[in-house]
Amino acid sequence: MTDFRSFRASAVVLRHADWGEADQMLTLYTREQGMVRAVAKGARKMTSRKAGHLQPFTQVTIQLAKGRDLLIVTQVETVNAFLPLHDNLVKLSYASYVVELLLRFSYEEEIGNPTIFRLLIETLDRIEKESDSWLAIRYYEMRFLDAVGFRPQMFECANCGREILAEDQYFSFTAGGVVCPRCGQGLPNLAKISVETLKYLRHFQRSSYRDASRAHPSPQVKKEAEALMQGYFTYLLERELNTPGFIKKIRS
Repeated sequence: MTDFRSFRASAVVLRHADWGEADQMLTLYTREQGMVRAVAKGARKMTSRKAGHLQPFTQVTIQLAKGRDLLIVTQVETVNAFLPLHDNLVKLSYASYVVELLLRFSYEEEIGNPTIFRLLIETLDRIEKESDSWLAIRYYEMRFLDAVGFRPQMFECANCGREILAEDQYFSFTAGGVVCPRCGQGLPNLAKISVETLKYLRHFQRSSYRDASRAHPSPQVKKEAEALMQGYFTYLLERELNTPGFIKKIRS
């Protein structure tokens, strides 16, 4: 954490909770400091000027001062409220998923990661504007794994190192990547991955979003890619995420 008594930051409000009689405890992801917690004094009062700027998923410019134990919000202004996210339950659930992933992989007092901050902003913007969030979410997952150091190996076998050919393969959560059919015959805890699904995930891993958005995967590929990503995150976190189950209920 910076040694300055007060500093300005670009941030996204990830969540908030009641604190004391009239305050709010905020969890923020900042470009400069990574994830931080801060108290917004009097934010729950009807007369508070801060409350409207501190809703979850809001991008803000915020002034934070060091208190005795916690950071204190002294000034805040909205950059982008992403209001359509709050008016659509499906979009809101996808935004919650994006935030949940970030929270599970982030810790206080980390250094700032501008790549993750930019990815977060861009993904919320895509969820807000696009009618189908599938691509935005899968792209976020692949790029987020890169940023936090868990990039899945997609081009060489994670077991033997041979180049992956254009055929159905396996995916090893333990090894963190694709395993060729030859190695997959004798290894436990593998998931099958079709050549089409592998093609799209590779595409998301190495392409810009503009190029990735030209992809038109089939419903079966979408389902397989989603299940594969959820399995990998469950393995990495050693527990299931909460929001995917809620999203499935909404979609059904």
